[in-house]
Amino acid sequence: MTASPLCDNPLLDLSGLPRFDAIVPSDVQPAIGKLLDDCRALIVRLTTEGATTTWDSFAAALSDGLEPLSRAWGVVGHLHAVNDVPEWREAYNRMLPEVSRFYAELGQNLKLFAAYQAIAGSAEYARLSPTRQRIIDNEIRDFRLAGAELRDDQKPRFQAIAEELSQLSAKFSENLLDATNAFAELVSDEAELAGLPDDARQAAAEAAEKDGHDGWKFTLHMPSYLPVMQYADSRRLRAVMYRAYATRAAEFGAAEFDNTPLIGQILRLRREEAQMLGYASFAEVSLVPKMADSVPQVLAFLRDMAIKARPFAERDIADLRAFARSELQLQDIEPWDVGYVSEKLLQERYAFSEQEVKQYFTEDKVLSGLFEVVETLFGVCLKRDNAPVWHEDVRFFRIETPAGELLGQFYLDLYARETKRGGAWMDEAITRRRRSSAAAATDPIQKPVAYLNCNFSRPIGNTNGQARPATFTHDEVITLFHETGHGLHHLLTRVDELAVAGIHGVEWDAVELPSQFMENYCWEWSVVQGMSSHVDTGHALPRALFDKMLAARNFQSGMQTLRQIEFSLFDLLLHSDFDPAGERSVLDLLGDVRREVAVLVPPEWHRFPNSFAHIFAGGYGAGYYSYKWAEVLSADCYGAFEEAGDPFDQNTGQRFLSSILSVGGSRPAIENFRAFRGRDPQVDALLRHSGMVSV
Repeated sequence: MTASPLCDNPLLDLSGLPRFDAIVPSDVQPAIGKLLDDCRALIVRLTTEGATTTWDSFAAALSDGLEPLSRAWGVVGHLHAVNDVPEWREAYNRMLPEVSRFYAELGQNLKLFAAYQAIAGSAEYARLSPTRQRIIDNEIRDFRLAGAELRDDQKPRFQAIAEELSQLSAKFSENLLDATNAFAELVSDEAELAGLPDDARQAAAEAAEKDGHDGWKFTLHMPSYLPVMQYADSRRLRAVMYRAYATRAAEFGAAEFDNTPLIGQILRLRREEAQMLGYASFAEVSLVPKMADSVPQVLAFLRDMAIKARPFAERDIADLRAFARSELQLQDIEPWDVGYVSEKLLQERYAFSEQEVKQYFTEDKVLSGLFEVVETLFGVCLKRDNAPVWHEDVRFFRIETPAGELLGQFYLDLYARETKRGGAWMDEAITRRRRSSAAAATDPIQKPVAYLNCNFSRPIGNTNGQARPATFTHDEVITLFHETGHGLHHLLTRVDELAVAGIHGVEWDAVELPSQFMENYCWEWSVVQGMSSHVDTGHALPRALFDKMLAARNFQSGMQTLRQIEFSLFDLLLHSDFDPAGERSVLDLLGDVRREVAVLVPPEWHRFPNSFAHIFAGGYGAGYYSYKWAEVLSADCYGAFEEAGDPFDQNTGQRFLSSILSVGGSRPAIENFRAFRGRDPQVDALLRHSGMVSV
């Protein structure tokens, strides 16, 4: 397709929602090029001699002027993530260096830096609201972290590093998706399907048929991979799938998908960047805008959690090995046996299976239950809405007050696709802000819009001409609630300043608080009862089955906690005292971490770092600990509802909304927490919720 003329290029139409029905890859270069030119012209105008430096004339004007680029590029990045076809990949990667270069230049612009400093040192600063003061302070901090104070002869190198890192991160993610898509196991012997649930078999048969093959096709996408690892009696099939998954994007596959050299380049560039800024490590740089004060503090937190979890993890693995020997005649558990044996042990101990539970969580019923939780807890209404979408599976919703005032809107993209990056995530499409007077003719407040993305199984088969409804595992239901928590953080903000509205300006190690908080509602009987409906009978999940689920809630929680700590320690040590130019390899460091905390050690050929997209492509570099850090905060916050005696206590729900969700990044996260709890965080609730308290 040819690009639209600039006058009607849909990427440049920011008057409302993205025009996904009109945007094509060829629109990207002309639209983003024009917006880059506009931004550069704005910067020149704001930094010329005689330009006034007040909040309105400079800070607000710069924020308003840069937003169109951010919004349009956000649409491009989103389409690259959810529709990674060659045309979109090429369009994204063509402009990625240009956009990265612009933001690197922006962060090093001394005139802009001086303007923010001038406001901070002026009499006006004291008259600004605390929210605007925080924005000014954050900007000054971020200019320093972006190299604004570097010598002029150092700045080109710093910019080049930023540009190269953005390209390496994008390539890491693309390699992982391509390597995932490159593998398929075609099974022709039906005997190898023993143990697999019917829906997994049917999905595999449909996948094979789609490719023109007989038999059953299994892939490394989660809806296909997980049932095999959990239920397949065939040890051969589990071993094949495990090895393929464990060695994705590594030297064992296609060379063009190997992330090993990218990892080394990313680590070297991050280290160089940190040292140019005067820090000993990238981890130190990463922690500057976070809640945590220092690398030693985070290491101490993680190691203390590991000590608390270890006795429970050791008990978990001992139980697993004993059960495998006595009941399954497996004298030695291989890594590809762990999920299978764990499921058998769970069924033996608690007399239910996850597959049994899955039949009760039909898609529409889960969504209605989720929406009811949000509506009851925060006094809002969620309704189906209409908007152009990027795929026929995507749905669109609005969130409003009971009186009908629009608060925000969101897209919901639930199913896995080969062209969609793995995992689940929330991202922003539009952020709340107060519009300038010229743009506020109809509504002075720009309403936020979010993307909620998952990778669940789609509806399969046909019954009487209709597809069988999609069913979700309880873990997938938890994931949906988690991403909705992120969405609520973005959508329910009441902050009108773009830089700290919603998730903007929120410390990275606190941003998981709302998402993890929402997970707790997946364990409330009233919620589960209301959002369950058996796919065949329509009956709600029985209380007796829920009680079994509740009893099994902390099944292997010790092992799971140590696994998260293993990832977090590896990430932090990799970005602090590890020398990427030294003799020791990334795998050597991972081995050290596993010897310190792990109770299950994968085979030496396992290449976990090559698929650790969170830290190499997802913004969590030297920040993966944030999940555990924020889990302390979220468990403690939910403890307030437990103390109130009602998970839907209206007063507590409104306080959570007003103290945490609605204030975004307008004040430090610790102040938000203290406003809600009246004290500093305590780890007790997390340990209790995880079952890691001695009886």
